[in-house]
Amino acid sequence: MPQSSLQASSVSKSYRSFILLLLTLIYAFNFIDRQIIGIVSPYIQEDLGLTNSQLGYLKGIFFALFYTLIGIPVAWLADRYNRVNIISSAVVIWSGFTALTAMATGFISIGVARMGVGIGEAGGSPPSHSIISDLYPKEERAKALAIWSLGIPIGLGFAYFIAGITLANPESGIDWRRLLIGLGLTGIVLGILTRIIVREPKRGAQENVQRSISTPPAKPSFKHSLATLLKIPSWWFMCLGISCASFTGYGVQTWQIDYLKPFDESLAEPMGMQKIFIILALLNTIIYGTGTYIGGLLTQKLAKKSVSYYGRVPAISLLCSMPIIIAAFWAPSTSLHLIFTGGYLFFSGMYLGPTFAIAQTLAPINMRAMSTAIFFLILNLIALGFGPTAVGLISDALKDVGYEQIGALRISISCIAFGIILSAINFFMASKTLPRDWDMAQKRNDKRNDRG
Repeated sequence: MPQSSLQASSVSKSYRSFILLLLTLIYAFNFIDRQIIGIVSPYIQEDLGLTNSQLGYLKGIFFALFYTLIGIPVAWLADRYNRVNIISSAVVIWSGFTALTAMATGFISIGVARMGVGIGEAGGSPPSHSIISDLYPKEERAKALAIWSLGIPIGLGFAYFIAGITLANPESGIDWRRLLIGLGLTGIVLGILTRIIVREPKRGAQENVQRSISTPPAKPSFKHSLATLLKIPSWWFMCLGISCASFTGYGVQTWQIDYLKPFDESLAEPMGMQKIFIILALLNTIIYGTGTYIGGLLTQKLAKKSVSYYGRVPAISLLCSMPIIIAAFWAPSTSLHLIFTGGYLFFSGMYLGPTFAIAQTLAPINMRAMSTAIFFLILNLIALGFGPTAVGLISDALKDVGYEQIGALRISISCIAFGIILSAINFFMASKTLPRDWDMAQKRNDKRNDRG
C-alpha cells in the first residue's frame, strides 16, 4: 500500500468522528462566550447603566476587531506548528477572559474584557477547519463542516437555556456575573482536556500529498496567501455571501432579547422571560441545528450533479429567510414572533456548511488555516463588527427623535435584514464560477502530488 494511503487510513472513522464532535463542542463554547453578552445584555445594561450604542460596541466591533486581526498571525502559526496546542491554548484564554468579564465595573473594563475574549477566540476556527480538512476528503467536507457548524446552534441554545434557568429565575440566586464566571471556568477545563486527548493529524493526507523531509511544503506568507485567494472568484463570492448574511444574523441574535424583554412586558398577557429563554434555546438547538445539518447534507448530495449547488442552496434558503425575520419583529405577540424566528433560523442555518467547505476546498493545502483566517477576518469585520454595532447606533438615533426601545429596535433590525439580498446575489455569483474554480483546485493538488 502506498504511504499516502496509509496516512489517510491510519485515522479510524470512529476517531475522526470523535475529534469532529470535540471540535464542535469547542465551537459551541466559542459561541456561548461570544454571544452571551448579547443574551444577557438587558441585565448588564441595567447594572452598569450602558447605552444601546455602548452595548452595540461590546457586542460588535470591540470583540470583532481583535478577533479578526489576531486570527491572521494565529493562522500563520497553525499552517506551521501544532494546531491542537493552538486550539487548546485559545480555549483557555477566551474562557479566562469570559470569567474576567464578570469583574467589570463600567464600559471601559467590560470593553477590555471583551477584547480579550476576541483575542482568545481567534485561535479556534482556523486550526479547527484545517484539522477537519485533514480528516475528511473534499467530497465529505460540506457535511463534516456542517456538523462542526452545529456548534453555533448548540452554543446559542445552551446560552439561552442557562440564562433562562438562572437570570430569568429569581430563586436561582445567580446573576450575570456568576453566570459568566461559571462558563469561563468550564471552558478552561475543556481546553486542558483537549490538549491531553487530541493528536495532531498529518497535513494534506486526504489529498494524498506527499513530500520527503528534504522537500517540505512551502509555508505561505499572509501576502502570498491573499494574492493566491484573490485569483479564486468563487472563494470571494462565498466569503461576501456569508458575511452579508451573518451581518443580519448577528444583528438579530445580539439584540433579540433587548427587543423581547420590553415587548413581552408591554403585552396584556406576557409570556415571561424564563419561558422565552427556554423556547429560544429549543429553537436554536433543534430548528437552527436541523437547518444547518440539512444544508450541508443537501448540498453534498446535489453537488454530485454540479458543484454550483454550493452557491445555489445558500442563496435560495436565505431568500426564504428574509421576509420571515422581518415579520418576526412586526408580529403582534411574543408567541408569533417566536414562530417566525423558528422559520428564520431553519433557513438561515443552511448556508454554513457549504460555505465553510468551499473556503477549505478551494484553498491550497498549505494555506488552509490562513484561508479560514482571511475568510473570518472579512466575515467578522462586516458581520460581527458592524451588524450589532449598526443596530445599536441606529436604535439610539431613533430614540433621540422620540422612539421607544421596542420601536427603535424593530426598525433597526428591519433595516439590516436587507443584507440578506446582498448575500443571495453573491451566492448566485459563486454558483456560476464554482465549477471552474473547483477543477482548478483539483488540478493544483494533483500537481503538488506529482511533485511530492
